[in-house]
Formats: sequence, C-alpha cells, structure tokens
Amino acid sequence: MVKSAPSPITNRKPSKLEGIKENSNFLREPVATEILEDTTHFTENAVQLLKYHGSYQQDNRDNRTKGQEKDYQFMLRTKNPGGLVPQQLYLALDKLADEYGNHTLRVTTRQGFQMHGILKKNLKTAIATIVKNLGTTLGACGDINRNVMAPPAPFKNRPEYQYAWEYAQNIADLLSAQTGAYYEIWLDGEKAISAEENPEVKAARQRNGNGTIIHDNEEPIYGTHYMPRKFKICVTVPGDNSVDLYSQDLTLVVITNKKKQLEGFNIFAGGGLGRTHGKEETFARLADPIGYVAKDDVYDIVKAIVATQRDYGDRTDRRHARLKYLINDWGVDKFRTQVEEYFGKPVEAFKPLPEFKYHDFLGWNEQGDGKLFLGISIDNGRIKDEGSFQLKTALREIVEQFNLPIRLTPNHNLIFYDIEPDSKQAIQEILSRHGVGDDPSKIEPLVRYAMACPALPTCGLAVTESERAIPGILERIRALLDKLDLQKEHFVVRMTGCPNGCARPYLAELGFVGSAPESYQLWLGGSPNQTRLAQPYIEKLHHNDFESFLEPIFVYFKKSRKSKESFGDFCDRVGFDAIREFAATYEPQTADGANKSRHRVNLKAEVYSKLKEVAQSQGKPMTQLVTEALEAYFQNLS
Repeated sequence: MVKSAPSPITNRKPSKLEGIKENSNFLREPVATEILEDTTHFTENAVQLLKYHGSYQQDNRDNRTKGQEKDYQFMLRTKNPGGLVPQQLYLALDKLADEYGNHTLRVTTRQGFQMHGILKKNLKTAIATIVKNLGTTLGACGDINRNVMAPPAPFKNRPEYQYAWEYAQNIADLLSAQTGAYYEIWLDGEKAISAEENPEVKAARQRNGNGTIIHDNEEPIYGTHYMPRKFKICVTVPGDNSVDLYSQDLTLVVITNKKKQLEGFNIFAGGGLGRTHGKEETFARLADPIGYVAKDDVYDIVKAIVATQRDYGDRTDRRHARLKYLINDWGVDKFRTQVEEYFGKPVEAFKPLPEFKYHDFLGWNEQGDGKLFLGISIDNGRIKDEGSFQLKTALREIVEQFNLPIRLTPNHNLIFYDIEPDSKQAIQEILSRHGVGDDPSKIEPLVRYAMACPALPTCGLAVTESERAIPGILERIRALLDKLDLQKEHFVVRMTGCPNGCARPYLAELGFVGSAPESYQLWLGGSPNQTRLAQPYIEKLHHNDFESFLEPIFVYFKKSRKSKESFGDFCDRVGFDAIREFAATYEPQTADGANKSRHRVNLKAEVYSKLKEVAQSQGKPMTQLVTEALEAYFQNLS
C-alpha cells in the first residue's frame, strides 16, 4: 500500500468546512436558528455543526420511498469519559429511547451511548434531558477531542486503574469545548448543575505554554476553527489494551513507582484507522511512542500535542487531516521537536512497558475492596428487548433496584460495579428471568470478541450491512471451523459497513470492511491483543462467497500453524503470498473424494431473528434447524 503525502498545502485553499466553522460564531449558527424552524431536517451547514453538539442527521434507508422525502431522524451520542454512566443518567437514557428513539440504546466502541431514531422536533428535549441528568453530548462528534477512553475495570486495590479514570476525566474536562452555544441552544442558556472543575485543570486550560492557547478567544485551546479533524485520546495502564491504545491520536499510559504512587505518563501519538477505498494516500496507522512526562506536566504535554495538530494539521484536505498523517509526513523526531517547543522543555525518554494484552472483564469479578463487579456481554452493543431476550428491561431493573454505577467498555459491553456480595443472587435471578447470561464461558468465543458498527439502515456512510449481518456471518464462520475440525479455534472478528473503521477492523485477526453492497474488503493478520495492524487481503468479497474463500485459508492454518499459534499471528508469519499459493491449488473434497460445493439461501431479517432465537433456546446450530425443518417439509410433500 502506497502511503504518499498529498501535494504541499501552503498554496491550497482551506476546505469548505473550515469556512462553516469560522462563520458559526463558535458553533451557534445556523443550528440555533434552524432548531426553531418547523422542519424535519437541518440544512447542510447546520448538519456539520450539529455534530459538535453530539448529533448526526440520518435517514432510515429501509424506509426510503421514491418521490417522497427521506425518513429523517437523528442519532445522539453521549460523552462519558472512561465509560462512566451515573445511575440517574442511565435511567434517563432508557426512558428517552422509548419516548423519542427506536426503543434501543447502543454502547459505542468509545465507551459512550448512541440513541437512534430521534425526530428533529424532539431533539432539544432529548439533549436537555441528558444534560439535566448528569450527562452531555457536547463534543461527542465533530472536529474536537472526542470521548476520552480508559480501561473500565473498577479495581479498587490497583491504584493505576483509579489514576486512569481520574486523568481520563480531567483531560476530557481540559479539552471540553468552552463555547456557550451548547447551553444557549439546548437549555435556553441555563447551565446545568455540575461538579466543581478541578482547579489544576482550569489553570492548565488558561496557561499559555509557548503558544498553546489563543488569547481573548471563546475557545482558548481550539480557537475559531477548532481542530482539523476529530481527535481521539485514551488513558490506560501498563499491559492493559482494552482501549485499543494504538488506534488513538494520543495515548497516555499511567506510570507508578514501587509504592503504586503516580509518577507520570508514557506518551503515544499518531494512531488512527479511518481511510478511503481506492485512495492509497489514506491508511490505517499505529501510534508511535513519543516519550515520558512527569505527572505535573501531563496537562501541558496534552495541550502541546493538541496545539501541534491544531496549527500544523492539514485543513485543506479532510482525508489528510488527522494527526497520523502529520506524524507520517514529518516523522516522529520532527513532531517531537515541535511538541517540545510548545511544551517548553524536552520530553523525557519513554519508560519500559510490559506487553499489552486485551481484556474484556466479563462475568463476576472481585474489585478488591470486598465488593464485586459484573461484566455483561452485549452483542454489537445493542441494548434491546426482543422476544424472550429482554436485556433492556433487565438492565433497567438492576439499576432501579440496586442503584449501581455503570462503566461502558471499549468492546461495547457494560460493567456494573460496587455490588454487595449478598446482592449477587438477586441480580443473577433478574438476568436469568429476562434471558440474559452472566457467564462469559457460555458465550460463543467468536461472538464474545467480535465487534460491528451500526451501518445500515441509519449510518449515511455505510455501503453495506454490518451490525445486522455479523450474527449470521459469525454463525457461518463457526460452522466452517467445525466442519474443518477446528472446533476449539476462535479469533477476533470485526466488521464495518464502510472504510471509516468505527469498530476498528484494521486491528482484528479477521476484518470485514464494507466495499460495495453485500461485499467486503477482507483484512487478515492483526494480533489477538490488537497490537499489530492487519493488512488487506482481497478488495471485494461477496458475502455469498465467504465459505469457499475462507476454507482454504483455514485449512492452511490448520496444517501449517505452530503450536498454540493464533490465526492472526499465523497469517502475519507466513505472509499473503504463501496463503494465496495454497488457496490457488486447494480442492475441497467430500469423504469419498468427490468435489463438493456449498449452497446458500438468503432469509428475511425477521425469519433469521426468529431462527436464531429458537436455535439459542434449543442449543442447536441454525443450519441444523433449517435442515431438519426442510427435511420434514419435503417428507410431507411426498
């Protein structure tokens, strides 16, 4: 893949969006005017600014009718640093989803919530309700720092995890938009009651630091034009890659001394996954180690890195505007030198770190202070009631009855914590009564470690299915592995409906990236712990051809893997040339030596959902149920 930089930007005009930001009066207009108009949707300029307020204008493509207006609706996204969702906020969101949304909530891969299906006329009420219940949507989208991630595990006896939570919140506050537009538009100027801001954070926001702030400006850190593109940050602890740290613009790793006291932070920068099909100058990139800073300097180094991207990032070509391209074009040394100019002194040498591992923290766990926490797996992050599976009702009952705080996870799951041990049985009974499991060992491993973005029908960027398709695709992959006597194998599968990569498929062992209707670009070779980029293996693979295409790859893996070698590590080790050579000469055969072929039948979505529900209740593969039903049908015909 060619990673060439576009032509020099000095003589090129800023993108159209830069002008929209400049003329918005710090995110006010035309949103403030158009929210008062009796229309179903916003104009294009307002749509761009609405993102900063935490909302995307969408239309439900399932409901498109030729000659009629689009089915306009809005997605709201919350910003929850470290994934923290207070009890009061969760109950408010649950109620809003039923009153104004599509009766579901969706945990995002950045530890927030998304609510879909809101109409324009209800948008103000929904946002105001969120703010009045200890939440916010400000800065959840747009060219600004997004939600700051952190490992969700509530270990009370491991101080490094508590530091990660604390600094995720503080850095989110430091980089929060300061414009009054949000409260003026959505709460009629009434600023909601909130916790007193950390004095250190408040002071750091105003501290100049060699040009990091813009004086006499409503946005001292961002300025009139905000950032060139979105900016993503996480704070983690040594060894914990539950946050996909290499995918972030900026990662801070907590460094403690032998007494577990905070000393400082290792800094990574320049990660990012979004790209565009057919544009080789766009690419996924892993973050680089930059250096180390003492804890007293952490806010200043964050500001220095943000200011470097703010002032030197590409504002002419939005495809080339992320920090990863600046670091790729400049190199790490030049980037570090510029950061040090804003920082005012050299960055210290990077501290040694252990190998990073992925953790999902599912099931029942001790949190270190005598209390428990419970990680609940949520397929594709979708909290819903469907048939006998009543996850939404179960979670609401638990919050109402036990008043438990929540942490959302980067793998779109959910953790209840501060649970009294004598409450465990009652919580289990609630979950069981609503068809929700609490034992991660009973989850199909392919499902447990998979992620998918929402895609169709609401995401305007999606070119094909993702969330609605992945359950059936995982079922097919499992059936294929079982057929090949690879029953115990599983790996990280991630799927997106477009190349933006919201479910981070480029770090998966097997990544599906939407490239055309019903077709995907296939990525192979990421690591089980998401510390290595996968690579594109085929540009367009139709979903009907998955089994025939993947079978020789899995057979080669079975024949040539090293002991305990994972699928992603195997693909990376042997290389794509060897895989293609094996696949080119592979001939699938039946037990008697004859060639065999696979046949597929597509099902309607509602039929598939019912089939899956029955299969789960009976503990059978869906393919077995279909075969049994058809055999009985044909017998009746005869």
